[in-house]
Amino acid sequence: MADVSTGGGGGGKHEKKRAKKSSTRIDMTPMVDLAFLLLTFFVLTSTFAKPKTLEINFPAKPPIDMPPQKVNNAITFILTKDNGIYYYNGEFYSDGNTKGVPPTKLTKTDFSDEGLHKLLLDRNKRTIDVIEKLTEQLKKKEIADTTFKRLAVAEKGRKGNAAAGIEAGLTVLIKADDGAVYKNIIDVVDELNICNVGLYAIVDMGAKENELLKATSK
Repeated sequence: MADVSTGGGGGGKHEKKRAKKSSTRIDMTPMVDLAFLLLTFFVLTSTFAKPKTLEINFPAKPPIDMPPQKVNNAITFILTKDNGIYYYNGEFYSDGNTKGVPPTKLTKTDFSDEGLHKLLLDRNKRTIDVIEKLTEQLKKKEIADTTFKRLAVAEKGRKGNAAAGIEAGLTVLIKADDGAVYKNIIDVVDELNICNVGLYAIVDMGAKENELLKATSK
């Protein structure tokens, strides 16, 4: 509410009349109430920022009597201190193994575009090409969004067929020694998502792998 009070005016009959002065007082109580109502409304209806999480697959431990299963088209990354990263393809074979297979050798790479990124692009080229074609079809509205997601997931988890000459989708195993940092693991997972690798997991490093790593990194 606003109150206006007036004052002034002439005194006697022969006195000169003066202009009336008015003072205004504005009651701010309704405005304050409205401000608090609006503040309460926005607080109750706003969506607060949710913490971002990173989805990582941890495989379940197999039964003790279960023999190890062979993983087709797999690559294993071993993260070490000082941003070091080594890798090997396929299964791990120690020196003097019973199968008579040549022992596994570790190859060193890094997190540059010509290192880890290029390696994943080359190894996962088939999947990347298929998903790029699906993306073009989606942009041209030749397929629905749900169809695109279904086909992309199926391609990332593609099962191999030796008779048809179809290689299984790339599987990546991530391992780390005591000197590795969490940031490097996150960087590897981000790179896997960029390169459309759908099958990956973080697993423990074996004793033989640790021995080979120490011998290689000397």
